Amino acid sequence: NLFAFLEPRVAMALKVPSVALHDGTSMPLLGFGCYKVGVIPGSATGAASAAPPAPAEQVISDALKAGYRCFDCAQFYENEAVIGAAFKAAGIPRSELYIASKVWNDRIFEGPAAVRAQCLKSIEDLQCEYLDLYMIHWPVPGKHLEAYQELMKLKEEGKVKSIGVSNYTVEDLAELEAAKLPLPTVNQIEINPFLYRKKTIAHFASQGIKFQAY
Repeated sequence: NLFAFLEPRVAMALKVPSVALHDGTSMPLLGFGCYKVGVIPGSATGAASAAPPAPAEQVISDALKAGYRCFDCAQFYENEAVIGAAFKAAGIPRSELYIASKVWNDRIFEGPAAVRAQCLKSIEDLQCEYLDLYMIHWPVPGKHLEAYQELMKLKEEGKVKSIGVSNYTVEDLAELEAAKLPLPTVNQIEINPFLYRKKTIAHFASQGIKFQAY
C-alpha cells in the first residue's frame, strides 16, 4: 500500500505554504479540486457515457493522506454531501481543513434568499460548520451584485470566513467597484501556460486580489 508507506512522511508534506489574503485570513497555495469526485454532474460534458467515478470516500482519503488540506467544492459539482461524508469518515479536525465552495448560477438568478439557502446547504452537506471561502461561481448579469451582498452578510454572521469570486473579468470587477462593495479576496479562473491572462492578472493583482487557478 503506497499510502501506508508514505504515511509517516505526511507530516512533512503538510507544510504547504499559504498566501495572505487582504481580509487578514490566509489560503493554502495548493488545493484539491472536487469536480467529478464521486459524482459526475448531469450537465457535465460526456456525463451520459462517462465511466463511474471512484468512490468519494476513497478519493478524499487518498488526498488527505497525500497531504492535501485545501479542498475546492461547489454546488455545481453535485457531490458536496458525499464529500462531507468523506471528511467525516477521515476524522481530520475541522481546524486543519480549508474548505471552499461556490454558489451556482441558478441560485444567483433566483436572488439573495436562494444564495443564502444554498450556502447553508453547502455547510450542512459538507459537515464543516462554516466555509473558509465562498465564491460567486459566475458573474450572472444583473444578479451577481446582490448575490455578492448576501455573501457579505453571511461573512458578518460567521458562516463564511472569506468572500471570493470565480470567472470574473476586469469588467465584472468594475461593477463591484462601481457599487462601492468590498473587493473579493480571490478570483478563481482558468490560468495555465496555454491561457495566461496577463492583463487580467495584473489588474486584479493591483487591487490586492489573489488568483486561484484551475
